[in-house]
Amino acid sequence: MPRRRSPPRLYLDPKREQWAIRDGSRFIRTGCSERDRAKAEKALADYIGDKHKPAPSDQPLIVDVLNAYLTEVVPTKKTGRNLAYRISYLLPWWGEKTTADISTKSCQAYAANKTDASAGADLKVLKSAVIHWHKEPDHGPLATMPIFWLPTAGAPKDRWLTRSEAAKLLWAARRHQHLRRAILLQLYTGSRPGVILAMQWSQIDIRGKTMRRIPAGEVQDKKKRAPPVRLGRRILTHLRRWKRLDGARAQYVCHYDGQRVRDPHKTWNRAVKEAGLKGVTRHTLRHTRATWLLQAGVPIWEAAGHLGMSTATIERVYGHHSPDHQDRAASV
Repeated sequence: MPRRRSPPRLYLDPKREQWAIRDGSRFIRTGCSERDRAKAEKALADYIGDKHKPAPSDQPLIVDVLNAYLTEVVPTKKTGRNLAYRISYLLPWWGEKTTADISTKSCQAYAANKTDASAGADLKVLKSAVIHWHKEPDHGPLATMPIFWLPTAGAPKDRWLTRSEAAKLLWAARRHQHLRRAILLQLYTGSRPGVILAMQWSQIDIRGKTMRRIPAGEVQDKKKRAPPVRLGRRILTHLRRWKRLDGARAQYVCHYDGQRVRDPHKTWNRAVKEAGLKGVTRHTLRHTRATWLLQAGVPIWEAAGHLGMSTATIERVYGHHSPDHQDRAASV
């Protein structure tokens, strides 16, 4: 039986340091540099959508299922860029299989060389794509719905930075001002990395000492709360200086030569390594802000409003950092 050809996928040309689309023996240039992974993902989605319209099937190839989800659902989602990344991770392993190949065993095999968090996120996207195919009359229904296995969710991460570690990280990022700005904004507002990277100067009111986490008119995600945040003296000092340096025409706060920074993973990893830190991700900065607030004795309800978290989450994940945690219970 002839080997089924691999689906179109992204390929990083090491000589040009640009993304290309590999489709069989063909290489189609995207014109996107290594830093423009998001644009390359969009080019891949457009290429797949233009080239191939999957036929209805009750036992389709997973590449068709993922492509349908990529072109029909992902563009409607605010988290579309992250979903596109997940699909690019899924395609090489699952693409040539059919929905009938999805089982507890195959899901566990996929997860074997990944962290539980990463595998779980990927498999949730695969499950959503399969459900979409099954429910859409233009594609399904499936002969049988496959059984999915997902890794057990781990305990909440408790890694946070001490003041000394934060200082080391900022020093290591000194040559990359876009990263240094992002680190400071996260440390002093506790905002999510994506919010900070997309932050525009129009969202910051220096005189009013407030920062809107989402642009005016944009609908807030129901699952990821992003309320406005009050800005303190320290971060306002930085913001005033950055604004003077950027001038009136600047759009993004954390920019690289005026352009929005979408995924600074290389500069971040270098800074973390130079600072000698272990187990630290960009989301660690949000954990750090929450921890510092509780350690300073800020009430849980006030910390929750500042961070855009629920009081239940604050109490469950960070409550033990409060100086009076279980104080009354211990005194009985």
